Amino acid sequence: MALLERVSTLLRANLNDLIDKAEDPEKLLKQLVLDMENQLMQVKTQVAIALADEHLLEKKRKEHEDGEAEWKRKAELAVRKGDDGLARAALERSLSAKGMAAGFAQQLEDQKTEVETLKTALRNLDQKLAETRSRCELMIAESRRARVVGRAQKAREVIAKKEGDSSIARMKSKIAGDEARNAASREMMDGDAVEARFAKLEREEQIDALLQNLKEQHAKSA
Repeated sequence: MALLERVSTLLRANLNDLIDKAEDPEKLLKQLVLDMENQLMQVKTQVAIALADEHLLEKKRKEHEDGEAEWKRKAELAVRKGDDGLARAALERSLSAKGMAAGFAQQLEDQKTEVETLKTALRNLDQKLAETRSRCELMIAESRRARVVGRAQKAREVIAKKEGDSSIARMKSKIAGDEARNAASREMMDGDAVEARFAKLEREEQIDALLQNLKEQHAKSA
């Protein structure tokens, strides 16, 4: 679905790359958070709709299963009364209801899969949004501080130039700017490393669970 594709794009967004390419990093970060909030609301709506459809399919499946059982009961009654024609008609209805129940059961399974997919996307996006909010606040603060530092450095450069020491002032400005960028880069790399470690742990846990399930199935069949 287009909605899940948009969510996937947001989840894969690399803040460092986006900021490097942005003319106004603060504006871009705020827009990214806004986009995530909008997509989160859309996914929540889709989850609610999908759950409603799931309940409807379950209701239809149950109705047809009950219909199958009811027509079987009527067929048995007709047999007891010696009316084979009526019994055959009831069995025909029972088979039809059984087919419809099976069709709705398959649709129900497909719908459950879609619901789980949407729920997973919702959880991931909600987590990413919370993380992005925090990181954006930090980066915006860093950006504002860098601008303040930059203005201060420029002011010192003007003073130094007047004092005949502009070259030293420029060097100090460059060093301060490099330190600010390095600090921001280290912050982002640390955050990405933590994410990668948790992703690896979750993957290993999933594989362990699948392996244990296979072992249990093998033990049962042995």
